[in-house]
Order: sequence, then structure tokens, then C-alpha cells
Amino acid sequence: MSLDAHERLIIETRVGNDGPNVTLAYLLWFFLGLFSAHRFYLGRPLSAILQILSYLVLVGFIWLLVDLFLIPGMVRAKQEKIRRELTIDAISAGRTIPNRQIAE
Repeated sequence: MSLDAHERLIIETRVGNDGPNVTLAYLLWFFLGLFSAHRFYLGRPLSAILQILSYLVLVGFIWLLVDLFLIPGMVRAKQEKIRRELTIDAISAGRTIPNRQIAE
């Protein structure tokens, strides 16, 4: 069973509203990168903690620079997760788009 165009539009609107923002992720990376705030924001707490711990051996600073290029992909992955959850909810709930908050 697939969703019609209106339901897909609603899901994309929810992803845009509830999903992460690339600009905000870059701002968090720039201003709070040493605290791995961008990784916490993008729902990656384990790698954020590992990144913080790796600063002790200087590897974390290289990792922080690598994140400059990884942020767009992490944002897309988080948005796709939200999109999948909403699609599954919509199909299982009788094709009604739920009005709930997305669990992070």
C-alpha cells in the first residue's frame, strides 16, 4: 500500500518542520563543536561522546574537521528516519498522518 500525493506532501511538511536543519547543525558545529553539540542535535549521542573523549588524544580535532563535510549527510539521514516513521505510522493507522511529535 502506498501513500497518495497529499499524504506524501503532509509527510514532507512534517519532515521540514520536525527534522533537523543544516544551517543550525553548522552553527552548532562552529560555535559548540568542542562539545559535539551538532552530533547531539542530529541524534548521534554515542558518537558525540566518543568524539569528546577522543579530544584527549588529539584525534577528536581531526574528527571535528571531518564533520564539516559529514553534516549534510547526517541531516539527510535524520530526515529520512523521520520520513520512514511517518510513512509507517500513516500506513498502519489507516492512512491518517499522525499529529504526534517525532521521538528523537
